[in-house]
Amino acid sequence: MTATEKKQFYGILKTVADWAYGCPAPGFSLHTPDFSNCASSSEYSYGKTNTQSANVLESIAAKISTCTRCELCKTRTNTVPGTGVAMPAVLVIGEGPGADEDATGMPFVGKAGQLLDKMLAAISLSRTSNCFIANIVKCRPPGNRDPFPEEIDACFSFLAAQTTALKPTMILALGRVAVQSLLRTSDGIGKLRGQFHDYNGIPLMATYHPSALLRNEDLKRPAWEDLKKFRDKLVQLTPGYNKPFDAERI
Repeated sequence: MTATEKKQFYGILKTVADWAYGCPAPGFSLHTPDFSNCASSSEYSYGKTNTQSANVLESIAAKISTCTRCELCKTRTNTVPGTGVAMPAVLVIGEGPGADEDATGMPFVGKAGQLLDKMLAAISLSRTSNCFIANIVKCRPPGNRDPFPEEIDACFSFLAAQTTALKPTMILALGRVAVQSLLRTSDGIGKLRGQFHDYNGIPLMATYHPSALLRNEDLKRPAWEDLKKFRDKLVQLTPGYNKPFDAERI
């Protein structure tokens, strides 16, 4: 093992240990591939052009804003269609809006959203450069309860249309409700997380929801293991990133 490889290996061990025991989320400033150009560089053309995809997403958001398919429309303040780039490397999918999201119309803006941003940053992802963040349901369930099956069914075509327009390389599902809804399974998050599933030809991985990590810090270590696997798969699938570590692009 070369000196550089030893340094990289030590850095991985340190960041895993730090995050698992409550320190700030790890960052790979020295030894993680940088996906920050995925949304804009010609090297990463994930389907439609930015303008085409953006127009489709705007049309879907407009339909969501006037949706009355289920009872959630009666208690919402704002719909929360999603946010991010039009040609993402990764589509991040949560359960549904909370109070902060309902107030702002933006997904993952509360404490769980702040932690999510740290989790994504740890593997060189961001909602502003290479991710799109959405939810299974686009309106807040009262009291932050789980969405009912009929609410999920009523809203699911919006997410399906977004996924088709976005053409992400991979999907990261956050929490039990998200992955169960996407895979149409009753298996628990403990069984489904940390492994790759197929979602209409797109590799999908589930991990714990950031709010679960805020409630139980013991889940941070397995969540970090999931993110490392996810990052490695993305490196494998992303053109131009054919090595596990590519410090030259940082």
